[in-house]
Amino acid sequence: MKKLLTALLLTTCLVAAHAYDVVDERGVAVSLPQPPQRIVTLLPSLTESVCELGACERLVGTDRYSNWPDSVKALPKVGGGIDPNVEAIVALKPDVVLLAKSSRVTERLEQLGMKVLVLEPKSHADVRRVLDKLGQVLAVDDAQRVWRVINASVSAAAQSLPASVKDTRVYFEVNSGPYAAGESSFIGETLTRLGVKNIVPAALGPFPKINPEYVVRANPDLIMVSERSAQGMEQRPGWATIRAVRNARICRFKAAESDVLVRPGPRMGEAARLMAKCLQEKAA
Repeated sequence: MKKLLTALLLTTCLVAAHAYDVVDERGVAVSLPQPPQRIVTLLPSLTESVCELGACERLVGTDRYSNWPDSVKALPKVGGGIDPNVEAIVALKPDVVLLAKSSRVTERLEQLGMKVLVLEPKSHADVRRVLDKLGQVLAVDDAQRVWRVINASVSAAAQSLPASVKDTRVYFEVNSGPYAAGESSFIGETLTRLGVKNIVPAALGPFPKINPEYVVRANPDLIMVSERSAQGMEQRPGWATIRAVRNARICRFKAAESDVLVRPGPRMGEAARLMAKCLQEKAA
């Protein structure tokens, strides 16, 4: 009996030694008994960050839009990030679910006993913080190594640009809502580091819905947009008069490139290179 009690006490101490709390973006402390081995992600940037931190093999399911790296394409898809299939998530028996603030299933998952962490990067500072949080969750040392690579890549992209593109006035359309990337978004912050001027000020928020007339009045020199959102852009009322449209200074990014550009994660350095290439080809 004494040996049994000693063994139970030792086991309890070992579990307690590995248990830890992670505070998510709601300010909620989520207690994890040990580093999770079964993870579901409901945001592509979180999927990519988990993989970049060397834990891709721990993913058991993702949202339908997570498609990088290639290894995640074969994972079970549980629907969209905002309103995924709760039953499908529960069936995967995850140790933790990583999702965005905008997801509508957080409370439902918690009611079902799931461990849920809300993490949603929107700025460069957010990306750094989320990487730290993921490092805690995954028990990975030096998660900031990923940020250092991103930061160095953005700086290199900025240094590659000729002086002639500096101060170019840019409109970056995220989708055809139209929703734009404002100065305070991670996309806007990258544009600022590249030395160009975003026509959507920080005061409007990271990703505001824009009245198309606003863009006409702002009259940008260059437009960055996905191929899908760009369809019919020139036919929008008044847009034929915009300097970027008149001078054919519109960068239309393919679907794979657009994925890189709009995801605040480890491929932000690649996104900066895509923006720099656009500026070199269209603004110089």
